[in-house]
Amino acid sequence: MGALAHVLAASPVPARSQMGSSLGFHIILACFGVAFAAVTLTAEWIGIKRGDAAAMLLARRWSKVMAVLVAVGAVSGTVLSYEMGLLWPGLMGRFGAAIGLPFSLEGIFFFLEAIFVGVYLYGWRRLPPWAHWWSGVPIVVAGVLGAVSVVAANSWMNSPAGYTLANGKISSVDPVSVFFNAATPYEATHMVLAAYMVTGFLIAGVYAVGLLRGRRDRYHRLGFAIPFAWGGIAAPLQVMMGDVIARFVASNQPVKFAAMEYVARTSREVPEWLGGVLINGHVYLGASIPAFDSILVGFAPGTRVVGWDSVPAAQRPPLVSLIHLSFDLMVGIGIFLLALAAWQAWWWWFHRQLLVTAWFLVPAALSGVAAVTAMEAGWVVTEVGRQPWIVYHVLLVGSAVTPASGVPVTLGVILALYAVLTVVSIGVPMIMSRRWRQETPAQEDAEQVPYGPAPAVASAAGPPGPPPVPGASSGGPEAP
Repeated sequence: MGALAHVLAASPVPARSQMGSSLGFHIILACFGVAFAAVTLTAEWIGIKRGDAAAMLLARRWSKVMAVLVAVGAVSGTVLSYEMGLLWPGLMGRFGAAIGLPFSLEGIFFFLEAIFVGVYLYGWRRLPPWAHWWSGVPIVVAGVLGAVSVVAANSWMNSPAGYTLANGKISSVDPVSVFFNAATPYEATHMVLAAYMVTGFLIAGVYAVGLLRGRRDRYHRLGFAIPFAWGGIAAPLQVMMGDVIARFVASNQPVKFAAMEYVARTSREVPEWLGGVLINGHVYLGASIPAFDSILVGFAPGTRVVGWDSVPAAQRPPLVSLIHLSFDLMVGIGIFLLALAAWQAWWWWFHRQLLVTAWFLVPAALSGVAAVTAMEAGWVVTEVGRQPWIVYHVLLVGSAVTPASGVPVTLGVILALYAVLTVVSIGVPMIMSRRWRQETPAQEDAEQVPYGPAPAVASAAGPPGPPPVPGASSGGPEAP
């Protein structure tokens, strides 16, 4: 036990675990910060353009859920900003002048996003319809630009550029080269598409459950169709982008690619492994496709693929089986979501209808969890695959981690904090949903606060609430 305590206190394991836990939680909320506004604005656009009360009711309710998730995301994001300095002083102390730039830009875009979320929420019934719709557009733009900024920092760690070192310290920084390093276009595009897939399929999954339970009204059909369309559009683009990124990694980070694909020795006609666990140099329980990995990398079976034998053992990624299986899981789920979207697209093209059979709705209900799983698996590949480097070929993780001995304690505190935030993130929308099912849209609009008196009592005791949207009651007191 004493030896275990010494390892936990002295090695990078607790720091990496704490950072990984924080990132793994925050990235889900970040997806909603990037894409939820676009889904909400789509519903509002339909509501305004077509006079659709159900779509307008969806937009109003989604905006409330969006506000909750942005608030929780602000908490988890703040924790991450402190962890960068506290857990990795060797990184921030040496390269803070470079990596701090994209983080600073991300902070600016987040503030803009938060400001316009407030304007958008307050603007319901106070702004003209199209003015209110346009007030939500900056949320979409700031969300995407914020995601690009923070991913640029991670991209810089994978492909460092734009700085000059003198006596171990940065003497000059080219901000454009730092931000637009070689990996930024690939990683940023991949992350933004992932955000739209996670957000779209998660929201659609909620309404797929409602449709499975027999709620086949327009409110639930729109609630499913709008976010599913966003996820379905992103899915094929993501699959194509993933193929491009894999070849970029093979060129820019060949040892990481070797771990992703079980390439032990540099060679040609390298097979593609599907699944499998690497034990003592042998792959068990996997299927091999001869020469297919070389074909994927260079479009020819004779393409030379670099193996992890190209570097000393100390510079190879750990947990190779985890990296490979995470990569396979990400790719497999991506193809599954693409097929699901194509199924609905084919049916819509020929029948102009939403698929409501259980054969489609059951996997659709699971698509959100699947998208989150794929995204988390992708980040495992990105972060574990870069090990043992924190800045690729420049700075080792062991040289960047804090020497403090209290990290296991903060790890426990962080896990407890994220358990609470998880309950809040899921529980508050569920409570809101329950209230919406119990009330009509008119009653919902008339309430000043959720814990206040009933609308009839409130109107007798004071000024009336805002008038209901004409025809909004047609949406019904349904689940969000």
